[in-house]
Amino acid sequence: MRHTVILGGGSGTRLWPASRQILPKHLLPIAADGGTLLGAAVRRGAAITDRVTIVTAESQRAATIAVAPTARVIGEPVARNTASALGLAAATIEREDPDAVMMVLPADQHVANEAGFVNILDSALGVVEDRDTIVTIGIQPTRADTGFGYLEIDPVVPVSGVLRVLRFVEKPDRETAEKYVAGKRFLWNAGIFFVRAKRLLAELETHLPQTAVAVRDIAAGNVTASTVYPLLKSISIDHAVMEKAKGIEAFAANVGWDDVGSWAAMPALRGVDTNGNTTVGPVVAVECTGNILMSDDDTVIAAHGISDLVVVKSGNAILVIRKDASQDVRKIVDALSGSGFARYL
Repeated sequence: MRHTVILGGGSGTRLWPASRQILPKHLLPIAADGGTLLGAAVRRGAAITDRVTIVTAESQRAATIAVAPTARVIGEPVARNTASALGLAAATIEREDPDAVMMVLPADQHVANEAGFVNILDSALGVVEDRDTIVTIGIQPTRADTGFGYLEIDPVVPVSGVLRVLRFVEKPDRETAEKYVAGKRFLWNAGIFFVRAKRLLAELETHLPQTAVAVRDIAAGNVTASTVYPLLKSISIDHAVMEKAKGIEAFAANVGWDDVGSWAAMPALRGVDTNGNTTVGPVVAVECTGNILMSDDDTVIAAHGISDLVVVKSGNAILVIRKDASQDVRKIVDALSGSGFARYL
């Protein structure tokens, strides 16, 4: 069978104050249709796989079920990054379906061309069904972005059309990113991949054996997650497996992809008015250009003569920041945490 595994969780910092520790960005109604990014991921999975499983923080289980009531939800007692999360999902799925093929999706990505994207995902699943390999998706870069990891691709394209990944590259500095994009041999790493559950577990047994043993024991009911999970190494699946596994292949995608890494992504999701403003909720903008103005209730945001700002009112907090500095929301979150205002996070 085909299985979708969606990685939830998250600490709710990038889109603060709308996102909080118990309500990270993929659970917010910010998608283009007014739904959630998690809901969009679930629909992608349900379109081409037989079952959807979401791995998330135990504290976010109820909110996750509310958004995706038809999916199975696995709650982690503590965060131990994506290697443990995917290992636990794979071990759980393999016990039920030894030949399971998994499609792994992040919960928080926006895609403009859904139909084209789903076609690529379906093709990647087919490759893994045909042979024991690991396939990933690389996004064709539209800019020299330092916020993403990259995939270096073999310039020689095989007859099959499936690309060969030469290496995974960490988030580069600006100069290096510009070289990557100019060279046309690099794709953004979207954190999406396809693998048989038993292959993923075998890779973990080779590269991260303590985690492999632990997740199998949890899935078998031999131990509780709350007992062993805190002891596991916190490491991403890229560092633990993908950078070390052999023969990884890739599909390139140009589908209007965005990881919604900051408030600056909102225009892609919600559009802009004739003055370049993105507005959500009760907002009045007079002689304003290029702003992101959002309110979540009956509190009206009234602005005059401002440009290129992010102003967000959500719950008991208000954010004001330059749009070109929206990646620095994390600094605000850290400052709140260190100044006795953690209750607002």
